Amino acid sequence: MAIPKSFIQQLLLHCDIEDVVSSYLPLKREGRNQKTLCPFHSEKTPSMVIYPNTQSFYCFGCGAGGDVISFVMRIENLDYVEAVHFLAKRAGLTVPEDGESDKTGQMKTRILEINRETARFFHHCLKSPAGKAGYDYFKNRQLSDKTITKYGLGYAPDSWNALRDHLRKKGFSYPEMEAACVVVKGKKGSYYDQFRNRVMFPIIDLRGNVIAFGGRVLDDSKPKYLNSPDTLVFKKSRNLFSLNFAKNQKGNRLILAEGYMDVISINAAGFENVVATLGTALTAEQARLISKYATEVVIAYDSDEAGQKATHRAINLLSEVGVSAKILKMSGAKDPDEYIKKFGARRFEMLLDDAGNVVEFELNKLKAAYDLENTSDKVEYVRQSISVISSIQNRMEREVYAGLVSKDTGVSVASILSQVDSAIKRKRRQQEKDEWNSIQKETRAATDRINPEKANFYKEALAEEQIIAYLLRNPEDTVQILSQIREEDFVTSFNRKVLSCMISLFQANNEIVLSALTPYFTQPEMGRISQILARTDENRFSREVLEDCIRVLKQHKNSLKAIDLANATPEELERYRENLKKRF
Repeated sequence: MAIPKSFIQQLLLHCDIEDVVSSYLPLKREGRNQKTLCPFHSEKTPSMVIYPNTQSFYCFGCGAGGDVISFVMRIENLDYVEAVHFLAKRAGLTVPEDGESDKTGQMKTRILEINRETARFFHHCLKSPAGKAGYDYFKNRQLSDKTITKYGLGYAPDSWNALRDHLRKKGFSYPEMEAACVVVKGKKGSYYDQFRNRVMFPIIDLRGNVIAFGGRVLDDSKPKYLNSPDTLVFKKSRNLFSLNFAKNQKGNRLILAEGYMDVISINAAGFENVVATLGTALTAEQARLISKYATEVVIAYDSDEAGQKATHRAINLLSEVGVSAKILKMSGAKDPDEYIKKFGARRFEMLLDDAGNVVEFELNKLKAAYDLENTSDKVEYVRQSISVISSIQNRMEREVYAGLVSKDTGVSVASILSQVDSAIKRKRRQQEKDEWNSIQKETRAATDRINPEKANFYKEALAEEQIIAYLLRNPEDTVQILSQIREEDFVTSFNRKVLSCMISLFQANNEIVLSALTPYFTQPEMGRISQILARTDENRFSREVLEDCIRVLKQHKNSLKAIDLANATPEELERYRENLKKRF
């Protein structure tokens, strides 16, 4: 693909970065800039800054950064072209086509076509005599034909090549099928079907595309569930089963179930607002996705030990993105599917409305684990209860739960609240320390990964960064600056690559701005360029400072001519490097 630069410029005029980011996240004004919690890593103290003057963003915690297109690429899990189309649709613009091919885009299109045809094949098999075993399974689970059709459920025949041969007749190649992960390449080079003798659950994204599959065995063989691995069109950690239906729900509540059948049963009972993870525990990305559609989640996981652990993890992740969680209290059934079958939809609705909050869940779990008649158990119960209560933001709520613990143990409310206050202060101090350490660690990691030569040529790298930042902020001075500095004058490879791209843009009569660089760099690299801008944002350095940066690079280049580097010994090179450090 090659989208005309003129259109990108038009698009950026219609897509102010503050407006776009604020549609996802609450922003807080800090001087000329805006600040928010970064959606790309877990944090409690805002570290992502939006810079209106450069139309860029940068997170000082994880290193994510770039322009408005980079932001949409990350938060919507899109490639560059898809992000442009996404923003164009948002702005009411039409992206012009120029006929150039985009191999990745073409492969994504082919994978989606394969997935759609595969879903049709599985559904047809389910309705045919060959799929009787799968159809009987769904009927035994009390699913109606209407529900089977709504979810596009299917059956993968007990064959090594049925799907493969069907797709081949439809014109798809074996490598394309392998890229879609519907076939697997064997050791001898032959291809065979990924899913065999399983009932199939298509996974559909918010645009209505089939992006992956989940398959369940009909016997006791392992694995019980087989899910598609990640592909060009599917990231299991960033998608949710049935969100394509749940996104249309009325209200601000979602039900988080554990598996496909739970979701389908709950949906069939009249509750569209239900989703499930895809073969894994809830991830931070999925929690952020949920926060776009709900402010409250009722967690309806199984009551076994694994379900309880998954519930605890989900509570923490949802809390981090500002979504309140409630816990479904089921008795008489192990999961929502069984509960609805036994007691009906009306009773399940009452169960949802009576869902307990997280604190009650945690305190009841603790209470069941200790013998409160035993002194040491009672002390441990109080100690752990204090940790739970200290997570509550509202002071009045903390007093209520402190009163419950006091009633159970005989310890005064005042003593419990005093310990809670101390715990809150310790948590806050530890949190600030952890976040600072995380910022330092991730920033160092990003530095080593993107521009490893900076450690050896620190002064020169800083000078290069100043020049890059100056060019991005003052494109009108490009002619004069490029007459003084050339690509080969840059010492570090990454910064040289950035300058080279800028020169190419300039020679093609394109404006040197951050957004013009986005198509040519990876997301981590764009994060680094944004960091360069962010770190120099307050430094309105003069032309004198710029001239000094150019002088540093020229001196370095001239000094290299003073010795025969090609024939120098390691000791001579080390000595030379140390002399340079002292000199500069």
